[in-house]
Amino acid sequence: MTTNVARISFFERWLDPIAEQMLGDQPSIELTRLSYADPEPDNWDNLKRAHGYQASTRGDMHAPWFADADLIGRCTNLLAIFSSGAGFDVIDVPACTKAGIAVCNQAGSNFEAVAEHTLGFVLALSKRIAVTDKGLRRSAPVDRYGHIGRDIQGKTIGLIGLGFVGTRVAELSRGLFGMTVLAYDPYLDATEVTRRGAQKVTFQELLDRSDFVSVHCPRNDETFGMIDATVLGAMKRSAYLISTARGGIVREDDLEAALARDLIAGAALDVFLKEPPPSDHPLLAFDNFIATPHIAGMTDEALREMAASAARQWIALFDGRVPKHLVNPEVWPRFSERFAKEFGMLPAALQTR
Repeated sequence: MTTNVARISFFERWLDPIAEQMLGDQPSIELTRLSYADPEPDNWDNLKRAHGYQASTRGDMHAPWFADADLIGRCTNLLAIFSSGAGFDVIDVPACTKAGIAVCNQAGSNFEAVAEHTLGFVLALSKRIAVTDKGLRRSAPVDRYGHIGRDIQGKTIGLIGLGFVGTRVAELSRGLFGMTVLAYDPYLDATEVTRRGAQKVTFQELLDRSDFVSVHCPRNDETFGMIDATVLGAMKRSAYLISTARGGIVREDDLEAALARDLIAGAALDVFLKEPPPSDHPLLAFDNFIATPHIAGMTDEALREMAASAARQWIALFDGRVPKHLVNPEVWPRFSERFAKEFGMLPAALQTR
């Protein structure tokens, strides 16, 4: 028996009301808002009937509603799970693929916001804005000559990952400050790295040459914990570390040790393994460390575009089209069979290069 209505469930709210407006205009889509405060059996009953699940961001998500293997095993009608932003670490992608569930993220929807935040960190660190602001708020006078900053013009920035955000950081760094831009991205060849505005280098060369090391890669098995004591020890003592990527890529205990030993000049993190970080987090004790609570991608414009991106992809998916940011394209044959069984039509074929 087929159905004509696609049921999408989400918790609490979208990042911007535009998504509910867009999806509410679709007569073939039924949108259901759930609440973390509601009884679990009620939420499970709803999710078990749903065809789509819009996952919250990690900071907003409550257990047991992470899109993990348990949820996937219990909600056998699910055809797709979407993340709210570019990251999709709240979704067990292999489990989804095995179950025939399409996973989509909102890649590129907030790259401008994150890139600008990264440049904000570059400015704040090099001009010693954060440390002198902290000093002025204390009773002791600030020694201007003890806080002399550095110009950014002509310095070298090394980007770990050259996707949407990294490419925009490269463009801004070159255009605004005439910086040399290095990039380490093992998934791009030298021609593509050049096209995106950087010089392809080895990881070691990036660490050797960079005045700023900025992390823009996804968190996965390859990158989890990659910025460790060895990496920090290989950076120039005058260099700064920045991450607006995902918590866990930087080993926070190793960064603490590096700052304590003055192995690097300072650091700035928008992301932590535990979010938000506790007020007594050891890194927060360092004046040459800047922290923001995973807000790099959270501007009015970015939140609206992330919500609109998700809505456009949900509409495309249930219209039988391939969504723009399909994370697991290998699922498409199995997904198509399940979709056809539920809605009585085969979705479009996946185009391969």
